[in-house]
Amino acid sequence: MALTFPNTSRSYDETARRVRFLGHDGMFEVKFFVDIGAFSKIASRAPSEADCLAAFDAARSSVQDIARKAYGRDRRDSYVLTEAHFK
Repeated sequence: MALTFPNTSRSYDETARRVRFLGHDGMFEVKFFVDIGAFSKIASRAPSEADCLAAFDAARSSVQDIARKAYGRDRRDSYVLTEAHFK
């Protein structure tokens, strides 16, 4: 099966400073976390939760493409996507 993102919900983890979202491969759930450093427009300042979620929403398509590539390399149940993944 291919990795899909049927659930558009996402949440912000202020302690870890990252956005969490889910993917699905058939019946398997895969957790993804995007470090806010990956969002270069907001990483240099102290962004709010709303800033982080808006940055994620604006980049959702490319974030999901990067998540698919990471998942395709090695299938795990969770990933932390960092700035390096977006270069």
